Amino acid sequence: MKPELNRINREDMLELTRRMTVSRTSFTRIAGCYVDREGEFDGSFNTNFLKLTSQEKAKNLKLAKTVPFSETNAQLKKYAFPADRKDPGSLWQLLMAIKDCGLKNDALMDTFYDLIMEQYEGDSEYAVFVFHDRYDVPVKAADKERLGESEEVFEYLICTLCPLKGEYEPGPPVCGFLFPAFTDRSADPDHIAVYQADPEHPHREWEEKILGLHF
Repeated sequence: MKPELNRINREDMLELTRRMTVSRTSFTRIAGCYVDREGEFDGSFNTNFLKLTSQEKAKNLKLAKTVPFSETNAQLKKYAFPADRKDPGSLWQLLMAIKDCGLKNDALMDTFYDLIMEQYEGDSEYAVFVFHDRYDVPVKAADKERLGESEEVFEYLICTLCPLKGEYEPGPPVCGFLFPAFTDRSADPDHIAVYQADPEHPHREWEEKILGLHF
């Protein structure tokens, strides 16, 4: 069965990216791993985002921002998780658990990295970066003016897969996702926004084998 494809509101994505600056970020944590040319694990990291230097924050925010700032409904598409892909032991359950623990459970992170390494089809070294954020979604009036108080806290993950261009130096992401989706300015855990840098030549294994979206 083909996955359900839903339109993404560009304004929802821009609302998230406007905060992805060194001075405004509310990212709590960043984790990831490195994979060598043979597809073997080559180390991992997991740290408090706010403890990074300003330079490191800026570099990593640029990677994370690539996903929501990309061309909506072309490079970034929203899909519904198939009902049979939300059972115990599913990726959906794993992502929910990773989100809920704020990336602080290394065993969950290792399970996620193993899944990617088993399925991703690449011909060079790469890195996987996972970001955790909690966004206080402000209430907005009918004229879209901010009223000040928070409407809800949107807790979410951004994941990017980046070929390495040097010694543990990531290049631009080739694929990734935002989970849960951000729909009508609210968390949408039934959907995921999937990023493909080149939608004409997508990494279908990212969508099919890793995320379980059938085409």
